[in-house]
Amino acid sequence: MLAYIFNRDEKFELVEKERPKAGKGAAVIRVLASSICGTDFRTYLHGSKKIAPGTTIGHEMCGEIVEAGAGVQGFAPGDIVSVAPALGCGECRMCRRGHTNMCDHLETLGFQCDGSFAEYMEIPARYFEMGNVNHVPQNVPYEQAALAEPIACVVNAQEFLNIGEGERVVVFGSGFIGCMHAELALAAGAEKVMMIEPNETRRQAAKELIPQIFAVEGNTRHSVLELTEGCGADVAIVACSAGAAQRDAQSIIAKRGRISLFGGLPGEGTGFLDSNIIHYKELGIYGVHASTPKQNRKVLAWMSGGKIDAGKYISQRYPLCRIGDAFEDIRTKGVMKAVITFQ
Repeated sequence: MLAYIFNRDEKFELVEKERPKAGKGAAVIRVLASSICGTDFRTYLHGSKKIAPGTTIGHEMCGEIVEAGAGVQGFAPGDIVSVAPALGCGECRMCRRGHTNMCDHLETLGFQCDGSFAEYMEIPARYFEMGNVNHVPQNVPYEQAALAEPIACVVNAQEFLNIGEGERVVVFGSGFIGCMHAELALAAGAEKVMMIEPNETRRQAAKELIPQIFAVEGNTRHSVLELTEGCGADVAIVACSAGAAQRDAQSIIAKRGRISLFGGLPGEGTGFLDSNIIHYKELGIYGVHASTPKQNRKVLAWMSGGKIDAGKYISQRYPLCRIGDAFEDIRTKGVMKAVITFQ
C-alpha cells in the first residue's frame, strides 16, 4: 500500500509499505479521508524530533473498518469511524482526572505510531480500550468527519476561555483553526469577533466564509481599540505559529482578559510574553494541546446536528499520490484546508 512517511532525513516521502493486520483487540481501517494539520505542515517545513523515521504521518482521519481483531467490542467491519489521535495511558494523575491529552505517557497517531496518510491504517487495541474510536454519524460526510479532531482542539481551547454573551474576541490568523475559533466564539454569544490577518487574500477569504467578523488590517492595536471603544478585547486567541502575534495579543487585550496561545512555535518558544502586562492587567494566559475523545464526540454530534458546517473550509482535495503537491500548495498558494481523499 502507499504511505507517506517521515524518513531518516527528517523529510516526508511517499513509499510502499506492507498493509497492516489487525492484532488482538485492534482493527484495520481503509482510510476514506485524511486532512493536513498545521502540525503536519510545521513538520514538513522544520522536521521533528518526536517522530521516528519510517513512521506514517497524519492524524486527522475518517475510515471504514475492514478487519477487526479478536476482542474488539462495539465495532465491526463496515463501520465508519474517526479516531481521537492523542492516547492517554489511563493511569497517570491527568488521565484519572479526565485530561487524557495531558497524559504523562501520551502517544499520538502519526507521531509515536503509524498514522492516516496511507491507504490502510491500524487502530491499536489501546485506542479502543480508552474510548478514542468514535462512530461517525451517517449524515456526516467522510471529509468533514476527518476535521472533527482539529475542531475538537478548538473546543478544548475555548473551554478554558469560557466566552460569554457580549464579549469582544480577537483571533490572530485566518486559517482553518482561526476561522473555527471565530465561528465557535460567535456561537457562544460574542458581540464582536475581530480577525487579524496580514495576508489580504487570506483575510478576504475568511470574511467571505464568516461575514459577521471584522477583518482587521494595518495597525493592529489602533484598529482593535477603535472597534472596542478603547477597552481592548476580552479574549485574544493566537491561532498562528508566530511569536509576534503572542506579543501583540498582550497589547490589545482588555484588563482581566484571557489569552489562548493556541499555535505552537517552532524551536524555542521564549521571550514573547511580558510578565508585567500579565501582572498589572490581571490576565489569564492559557496553553492548549490536542483534545480528548469526549471533545471529539461532541464535535461529531455538532456536525450531525448542523451546528458546524466544516465542509465549506475544504479548499482543495488531493489523491494520496499527490500529497506532496498538497503540502507545496499550502506553502505557496495559501490553501486553507487540504484533504487527502481515497475514493
